Amino acid sequence: MSWATRFQLRQYAKASLWIVPLLGLVLGVALAEAATAADGASWLPKTWDYSATTASSVLSSVVGSMIALLGFVVTIGVLVIQQATGTLSPRYMRLWYRDRLQKAVLATFTGTFAFAYTLLRSIETDSVPNLGVTLAGIAVSVSLLLLLVYLNRFTHNLRPVAIADLVGRQGERVLGRAAARVRNNAAPGGVPALGAPAVLVRSERGGVIQAFDAPGMVAFAVRHDCVLVLTAAVGDFVPPGGAVVAVHGTGTAPGHGRVAGLLALGAERTIEQDPAFALRILVDIAIRALSPAVNDPTTAVQVLNHIEAFLHAVGRVGLRDHYVLADDRGRPRLVVPGRSWEEYLELAVTEIRDYGATSVQVCRRLRALLQGLLAELPQACGPAVRAELVLLDEAVDRGFGDAPRRARARTADPQGIGGRRPRGAAPDAPTTGGGGP
Repeated sequence: MSWATRFQLRQYAKASLWIVPLLGLVLGVALAEAATAADGASWLPKTWDYSATTASSVLSSVVGSMIALLGFVVTIGVLVIQQATGTLSPRYMRLWYRDRLQKAVLATFTGTFAFAYTLLRSIETDSVPNLGVTLAGIAVSVSLLLLLVYLNRFTHNLRPVAIADLVGRQGERVLGRAAARVRNNAAPGGVPALGAPAVLVRSERGGVIQAFDAPGMVAFAVRHDCVLVLTAAVGDFVPPGGAVVAVHGTGTAPGHGRVAGLLALGAERTIEQDPAFALRILVDIAIRALSPAVNDPTTAVQVLNHIEAFLHAVGRVGLRDHYVLADDRGRPRLVVPGRSWEEYLELAVTEIRDYGATSVQVCRRLRALLQGLLAELPQACGPAVRAELVLLDEAVDRGFGDAPRRARARTADPQGIGGRRPRGAAPDAPTTGGGGP
């Protein structure tokens, strides 16, 4: 089984809503059999004794209530899908499917159902699973507690700002892991001089590059004494038959299928190795809030808070156009295309500026964001930030015809409207200046 196949199976398992509940179902049956076998032990208290009628009624009620609760959770799931696709971003659904609490709730319900149903068949006039009936009551109590925690979590976490915080933090974690991997395995000297590729590995089917096995590719290149160059970045769409890897300087001819098996293609992007996709989700939520049908610039401003935090993390990483990973001897083995600071910044502010150009609140918050980046990030990030400030000035000039409103829109404000003006900032603040140290 190739690495790409294993990756797809892991992705399917993480997003599946039936695998963990199925395990709960099996565990419930096993625990019911164990409880039946342990019934009648001398250490059980006499207060746990039940009549056959009482045990049958209790277990029947548990079975019916678990089915009803499962339906209730499914209904909540449908409502979440409607809200997420209508007012947030459909891209967020991949994260919602993976929520562990939701799977734990479903597994507890199915496990309790299977436990009670299995015990029902062991009830006879002279034989009652007393231990099992008591444990069924405890399982119902745990199920109800988890349901309350589940409702509390999704009541609070379905707000756009909470989702933005979740997505932003996950993107920052992925960015940090990628930066650590590059620091630990970077080849000295940068991108090596490479001639024409000896072999071009092409994809058999189209799809988005979701992830690649960097250690596996380096090991593969060592075995075949070659350098592998990814021709497309993670997150790019590759058409059927498109080149995905260029093999340079082969000592032995590599198998196309083995190289392609180290690269996972799918229907859509994932955040696992693509921190820019997290930024894409944040921008989607912000521009949804700026649509005429919603008209909620405050939500866009709140999302900009998390976009700013993400951009600060990106600016401090030290981005490159390409990353070169080496083997244990320090020889270049894998060249991976990267995203520049300019590309991250353009993704973060372009669409929000275009859709929010007529909102004083959004323009003021964008200016505060850009001025904060200009002051805090290294000087190498400064030119791109100043270019975005110029574009923001032009958007404000087009969106606000009279001078007083234009001056107000040009004022940097970290809260959009009503915040304390940053020290040294003023209307029509200059868009040139040095970057931070």
